[in-house]
Amino acid sequence: MKKTLLASAIAAATFSGSALAMENASELAARMDSMPEVYGNIQYAIAHDNFDGGPSELSHFDNGSTLGVKHDHEIAPGITGFFKLELEGLAADDKDRESGLEDLDEAYIGVKGDSFGQVWVGSDDSTYERAVDEIAQYYEVAILNIGADYTTGEGDLVQYMSPSFGGLSLWGAVQINGDGDDASLGDKGGDKSYPYQLAAVYEMDALELAVAMDSNDGGSASNENTYGLRGSYNAGALRVTGEYHTTKDASDTYGVIGYYTMGANQFALSYELNVADDADDTETSTVTLQALHNLSDHMYVYFEGYLGGGDEVYEYTDSLGNDAVTDERSIASVGAVYYF
Repeated sequence: MKKTLLASAIAAATFSGSALAMENASELAARMDSMPEVYGNIQYAIAHDNFDGGPSELSHFDNGSTLGVKHDHEIAPGITGFFKLELEGLAADDKDRESGLEDLDEAYIGVKGDSFGQVWVGSDDSTYERAVDEIAQYYEVAILNIGADYTTGEGDLVQYMSPSFGGLSLWGAVQINGDGDDASLGDKGGDKSYPYQLAAVYEMDALELAVAMDSNDGGSASNENTYGLRGSYNAGALRVTGEYHTTKDASDTYGVIGYYTMGANQFALSYELNVADDADDTETSTVTLQALHNLSDHMYVYFEGYLGGGDEVYEYTDSLGNDAVTDERSIASVGAVYYF
């Protein structure tokens, strides 16, 4: 009888302890789920930059190391609030640097829902950039990539992205430059303006089509709109994208890129051409090759080669201190990225 009572008491105590431990574990898991996510990366690169007939330079540098935090939570059924803060400027290659992470890359807050889409406010990649400017934004070192000739920046933005209507989504953004903005902080120094961007993106199976515009208000000499068009096709391991951007009295930009994924390896090859709207129709072109290898889920290494051509568009200072130009510039770079 005593043994039975003792066994029952031990069993009850064990069950209570297990239940308490499970309750504490569940509470801890819930708290962990509610904590912001911390992420970041360290990026190193080495590049050899050569001007045809001019100087060459070898450099080792931090290629944009960042540290960030993000979080989201349910405000109501079907409605989520979110924020993101990302800092760069770590200068991970320079131990003697007295400061770091003083540059803001992204910072925004917003809400999203299946019924109304997503709206967010702050500093982030712009609507035009995300919709149609793929090639120049892809590469790691990206010194010679041309990109589109649009001027609305990534700060002071209010952006919206609609739900998908049968594969079609509508995007928009407006940048609010007020009277009191500080030019020393990268604003327009009290020149009040409201440049805006619009985009439509259509996705159907392997095909993606996008069109976008940037009003460029107060940001370009001509103050003309920039219009861009992108088409992408995904065929298994292969992705191909073509782009066209035009700004009246500024330039036209053309580009095509192909990516091929093979296991842990990815290869990319692109061609970009910019034709300036000037008396000489000055041309600038870039051919870029990338070979990237994923060492793990958190680390990759890459090689990138850039060959730039054009109508004497690359300026440099010669050995005598005189300004000079050339029509060819090449860059070879290797790099490594660790991210979490």
